[in-house]
Amino acid sequence: MLADTIEQLRAVALAADDGSGHFPAMYARVTQRIDRDAAAGKFADGEGTIRFARAFAEWYLRPRGGVEPIPDAWRAAWDVAGDRRLLIVQHLLLGINAHVNHDLPQVVVELADERGDLAGMRADFDQVNAVLAATLPDVIRDLGRASRWVNVVAARGGGRVFHFSLERARAQAWLAAERLHPLDGAARAHEAGEIDRLVCVLAYLVAHPARPVRWLTRVGRVLESDDPRAVTRMLLGDLV
Repeated sequence: MLADTIEQLRAVALAADDGSGHFPAMYARVTQRIDRDAAAGKFADGEGTIRFARAFAEWYLRPRGGVEPIPDAWRAAWDVAGDRRLLIVQHLLLGINAHVNHDLPQVVVELADERGDLAGMRADFDQVNAVLAATLPDVIRDLGRASRWVNVVAARGGGRVFHFSLERARAQAWLAAERLHPLDGAARAHEAGEIDRLVCVLAYLVAHPARPVRWLTRVGRVLESDDPRAVTRMLLGDLV
């Protein structure tokens, strides 16, 4: 049901020759898992979840393909995609930051407007957290092939911390959607602009961490593959 969306994400990932290919590679795998779980009846509203997943992906694919202007949140991620000093995980976090913190609350509101019901979307929204939890170990395993420090950190609880941070980000996205939904056009646009600005600040912090994290990233980068195309293919797993 999501085959076209998965293929679009896969194609974007494989076309990239820098760090911007890492996020769509991971995203394609998460979307594939959502597609399988929906087909297996694991969502209360499988068809609604498929529509949600497709609409959500479009918020990434449209600006990436030049169909719509690039939000500052995504520009902040893509402007540093060629910076070889950044860790692979930093590129992933920049994509997650833009897509979850900026895009997610707005696609929720967009679909809630169509349905006339925000609260009714909550169950399947939360179920996606379970999909992320199921997909993350596979992504970390493949990431460990390109980044020799990842498996060590994951074994010491880093994977759980990453998943917890992602859950928190999704929880904040829902709260942002609740703020946006009752607003009229002008007020909603203003609030969306404020979200964009906040996400840009977060992107800067991800790309320019303070000491001593900055020093640790330099050490970690030495232990990683320096071929972004190869890393992207690893992150695609069986979708290569």
